[in-house]
Amino acid sequence: MISAVVMTGPGAPLEVRAFERPEPEPGAVLLETLGSEVCGTDAHLWKGQLAGVPYPIIPGHVSVGRIAALGPATASGVPKDVSGAPLEVGQVVTFLDVYGTCGRCWYCTVGHATTRCPSRKVYGITLSADEGLLGGWAEYIYLRPGVHVIPLPAELDWRAFLAAGCGMPTALHAVTLGEIAFGDTVVVQGAGPVGLSAAVLAQLRGAGSVIVVGGPEVRLDAATRFGADAVLDIATTTPEERLAAVREATGGRGADVTIEATGVPAAVPEGMRLTRDAGRYVVVGQYTDAGTATFNPHLDLNQKHLEVRGCWGSDVGHVYRSVRVMARYARQFSWTDLISGEYALAEAQKALEDVAAQRVVKALVVP
Repeated sequence: MISAVVMTGPGAPLEVRAFERPEPEPGAVLLETLGSEVCGTDAHLWKGQLAGVPYPIIPGHVSVGRIAALGPATASGVPKDVSGAPLEVGQVVTFLDVYGTCGRCWYCTVGHATTRCPSRKVYGITLSADEGLLGGWAEYIYLRPGVHVIPLPAELDWRAFLAAGCGMPTALHAVTLGEIAFGDTVVVQGAGPVGLSAAVLAQLRGAGSVIVVGGPEVRLDAATRFGADAVLDIATTTPEERLAAVREATGGRGADVTIEATGVPAAVPEGMRLTRDAGRYVVVGQYTDAGTATFNPHLDLNQKHLEVRGCWGSDVGHVYRSVRVMARYARQFSWTDLISGEYALAEAQKALEDVAAQRVVKALVVP
């Protein structure tokens, strides 16, 4: 039997349940879980802040595992990775948590926005535990045929990849939309994994200065260690003081690019004001409906000639590129320093509560 953590519903205590070990069907892959991240999305799931969640679920949507078994070959051959290379038992891999994107709807074919495909399902979020081992907080993970698999190169430790977790591909998507240019001043709102990853990626794209706005102190310390030029603690500064600090650092103009990664609605109008006239503002942190915010469409948007871009999740290209970037710059950035704690399956409740209370930077469930 295989043990897995099950979230039965919003607010309910997590349970550890036993599952049968599945035999992979043609084209499927069975992973022995090495580790799975605990992220803000898991806290949202526990609080019931996401719609359409088919409780009970096995949480954990970004994970790393070692291939334990491969299903029989299909008409197109043995299971392959995203580069087309055959997968092998023993390989250490991650995978795109989004499953079932149709490739045929308007969003997939015309809009080129696969993250909005109505057929998409997400491991650890919108796939029920009643359907099997479809989340990472388990000893094994069942990858259905068609799941996009990305091997981790030897130079990238699996813990290093999970240290950023879903934050890295999400931030990579946001930073790409931000079109950061050499010498730009970039403000990142939020010091969680998405914000910290965005701060790193902004540096790699040639930003002249990176300012991180957020908290608590443990996360701002991580931002400084990972190269932020300045940090502004929301616990000790007012929005007016933060605006004055950013303008002072930019000759009175404001940031060339601002990336919102907070999940707090009130951060959005503030971020618009932190951005210079004719600058770009990318909103990536509003993954759940946490309420409304008010801005002045004349002063904050139209007169500023501000460009605002929404960014929802990530696709397989973002995950693939994240693996490549993290492997290439592993010497410059000690990714594993972001890991505050590792938790066994029986400790998943504590991991979830620590993340929800922002007592950690990154928590991992390690079966």
